Amino acid sequence: MEVILKEDINGVGYKNDLITVKDGFGRNYLIPKGLATIANDSKKKALAELKKQQAYKEDKIVKEAEAIADLLKDLELTIGVKAGTSGKIFGSVNSIMVANAIKEAKDLDIDRKRIYFDEEHIKEVGKYSATIKLYKEIKVEIGLDVVGE
Repeated sequence: MEVILKEDINGVGYKNDLITVKDGFGRNYLIPKGLATIANDSKKKALAELKKQQAYKEDKIVKEAEAIADLLKDLELTIGVKAGTSGKIFGSVNSIMVANAIKEAKDLDIDRKRIYFDEEHIKEVGKYSATIKLYKEIKVEIGLDVVGE
């Protein structure tokens, strides 16, 4: 089944992508939740026209994302957290903490939903890394130094 996505879906595709999915996934999940529409001929033509109009806008977004990636490249953030004597921290380091640290260091607002950690949870003092997905295929990796306060 061919569908046109109405918004970005992690692991599936991006807004206005024409994708092929299994019938059950399309009919039982994507379409009822309003995440996609069935791709018929008229919708495909409208999508092609829309993509033509948005091509130059995407160039601007890509250039902005690349500029932000250049600013964040080789960035090493120090995040202070409350920790016990064994190095175990109370709670865990999350994407909100990283977004706030970037805001303080570089004065950039990064959406916390675009920040991914290599480990599932950061619960100890040490050095880690995080990936920031700025736009489709534009990603930048930053270093995190988690220290106890």
